[in-house]
Amino acid sequence: MVYTITVHLRAKDSSETTITKLKNKLIEASRVYSKDKETISWFVMQSVHDPRDFTIVERYEKESSQKYHLENPYWKTFDPYVKPLLEGEMDLRRAEELDTSKDVVVE
Repeated sequence: MVYTITVHLRAKDSSETTITKLKNKLIEASRVYSKDKETISWFVMQSVHDPRDFTIVERYEKESSQKYHLENPYWKTFDPYVKPLLEGEMDLRRAEELDTSKDVVVE
């Protein structure tokens, strides 16, 4: 099963400076983390309704794969840069993707 982490972040204000700094750091992080071993994908998105809202979707081969993410030296630079730009804490959700490769019976 694919292990997935979804993170919701909200910029502390709507100033162009804050939004641009946060957006650029997320893009940079995606480019770095997408190369980590056992990382399937590391996507970043911005809301179409509110430019202050961002989402990260991290997909790993298995739960233990996130150790490569946490061991990446870049990880130590991420929180110190991003947290001051946020309103509140990051909302982190962990899940295992469902296997949709087989037919099911819906009653």
